[in-house]
Amino acid sequence: MTGHALHSFFWPDSIAVLGASPDLHRIRGRLLHQLRENGFPGRVLPINPSYREIDGLPCYPSIGAVSDVDLALVAIPAAGVAAAVEECARAGVKNSLIISSGFAEEGGAASAMQAELQAVAQRTGIRVCGPNCEGYYNALGRVATTFSPTVETKEDAARTLVSPKRVGVIAQSGGIGFALFNRGQAADIGFSYVISTGNEVDLTMADFLDYMVEDPHTHAVMLFCEAVRNGPAFVAALEKARRLGKPVIAIKVGRSDAGTRATASHTASLSGSHTAYHAVFRRYGVLEADDMDEAVAIAGTVLTCPPPKGRRAGIITVSGGGGAWMADTLSAHGLAVPALSAASQAALRPLMPSYGAAGNPVDVTAQGSNTGPAMMTVIEHLARSDEIDMLVLVTSLASETRASLEAERVRAVAETCGKPMTVWSYTLPSAFGRASAAGCGLFVHSNLRNVGVALGRLADYADALRRPLPEPFEPLPDRLQPGLPRVVPEYLARQALSAWLPPAQERLVHAEDDAVAAAQRLGFPVVLKIQSPDLPHKTEAGGVRLNLADGDAVTAAYRAMLADVRRHAPHATIDGVLVQRMAPKGHELVIGMVNDPTFGPIMMLGFGGTTVELFGDVVHAPAPLDVAEATRLILSLKSARLLTGFRGARPVDPAPVAALVAALSRAALALRGQVEAFELNPVIVHADGSGLTVADALLTMKPS
Repeated sequence: MTGHALHSFFWPDSIAVLGASPDLHRIRGRLLHQLRENGFPGRVLPINPSYREIDGLPCYPSIGAVSDVDLALVAIPAAGVAAAVEECARAGVKNSLIISSGFAEEGGAASAMQAELQAVAQRTGIRVCGPNCEGYYNALGRVATTFSPTVETKEDAARTLVSPKRVGVIAQSGGIGFALFNRGQAADIGFSYVISTGNEVDLTMADFLDYMVEDPHTHAVMLFCEAVRNGPAFVAALEKARRLGKPVIAIKVGRSDAGTRATASHTASLSGSHTAYHAVFRRYGVLEADDMDEAVAIAGTVLTCPPPKGRRAGIITVSGGGGAWMADTLSAHGLAVPALSAASQAALRPLMPSYGAAGNPVDVTAQGSNTGPAMMTVIEHLARSDEIDMLVLVTSLASETRASLEAERVRAVAETCGKPMTVWSYTLPSAFGRASAAGCGLFVHSNLRNVGVALGRLADYADALRRPLPEPFEPLPDRLQPGLPRVVPEYLARQALSAWLPPAQERLVHAEDDAVAAAQRLGFPVVLKIQSPDLPHKTEAGGVRLNLADGDAVTAAYRAMLADVRRHAPHATIDGVLVQRMAPKGHELVIGMVNDPTFGPIMMLGFGGTTVELFGDVVHAPAPLDVAEATRLILSLKSARLLTGFRGARPVDPAPVAALVAALSRAALALRGQVEAFELNPVIVHADGSGLTVADALLTMKPS
């Protein structure tokens, strides 16, 4: 892939090591040593005016003393880095990798040094990875620009990789990135690249993801993500990965911000930064992992298994208890373990002892496991069956001498059936057992739960690939009226969103007589609501009165409401009282948006009202959404059965809600330059089939 802008970064013909040292106890000494020990085939050029030669290599006083350098590996004190990189640019160096620390991660004056380095990159065009990174390892090209001890151990040439396919690792923590590499190698996974991105002063995770998605040596990508710095470029790379069918696995850390922020709306408090990442990951089919072992299990699974056509799992086991335990685990992770048909069971029973079981799990028993041909016939039958979509083998791989599977037959089945096949060894697998499974092309799991995680994520990925993406939508920015307060009360919020909302039956009044007159025009019963930019949650301030049946009730409620509000918030600005026609009963939903600083508008949908934060039954998706995706979101809610006829209740058509969500996602894009968040809560979906009513609205403007 020589055409990509980062090809010479990952596949350099020559590397200059700035700050090279013969001292292997220092990082800059280990950098030069590991580069050579791993067999880098190109030119290595130590740069340090203190030495004439290092370990038999000529050492040069400056980068200007050498020519034709593809990559400068910089390991000098932070104060001199910006000047050194500028000198590299003048010498025609295309790429630099800054190992040096002591920049923005320290804060204070060190941040100014990072800003200077960034300015050099922007001014000269030299590409910069880092600073404060652990370098990278190109396993196929034997390029080890890192001091990580994980590349000191050579890969055993006799080790059987579970697949010829390879995974790339991009990490915003060098230690964790190379730890993933280390753990993956132990599980017989092959790697293409491992890179630590550091402070991302120039090149970001998005740049490296774009490279690996296009790279023919990389078949899946693993991310360790703290914070994406270029949201649009990152999303574009995810979309490309989805289009090319290249799985992306992500560990996202920093999920606990939502509970620490003071917010004006339920939507914001339920929509922290972590939910934006999850929404983006879900749209583009990113396979999320909670820890390194999960990530390795998912990687081994996606490298050896095609995406399944459904979520039905077949289990073949030599242990009845192990099979039952596996069935529970798969079910807990959203997969089905259906009973096999009578015809299938009849075909399988002759292949096992009388005390076996043919239902699913198929228990061939320990005796059956000693009968290789019979075991293979069971595998072949289930692999061909249209009753299951994936196959799990439950066995022991502890033996150092006996292989229970015929490698050529299993590999042929796995390659032709088009279904995921994997192994759980309930004993710790021996090196021989792991190698024998790898020879079959099967990834070995030794952690029961991770089988469910990996296959569940693989099924989710397959579902995402089948879902069409919403059509791109870039509306012209819609400017709101000037002078709106930071928190916009309902009446003004409805006006701001009027192009995307159904019309409301309401009047804004400033006196009790006007309230009575408005109620008579609208028709009883009515609702009164206080309008104040200082009271985003009106109910808590006593600022709502419901189901007022006549003029006297309106008058009494008006007086009592104002008294309660003044007692609760004596300094609040009162813009008036909103009189609304009381909406018919129905199911209460919430529709909201938070303008995420990384990914832009993120829509939220859930079951609403004042209890929305109590139950937290909400889902998120990035804008824009079309009606089809909005409908899927509605039906994915835990409480969606309330809309579809739970316990004999009349089903409610989700179409009006889906249309409103889609329209509001377009509003979110149109207003993203001005609006920080909005919320409609509740949106009442009427049980009588008469559509919906937006019963309340709140808008939060961006700080000016």
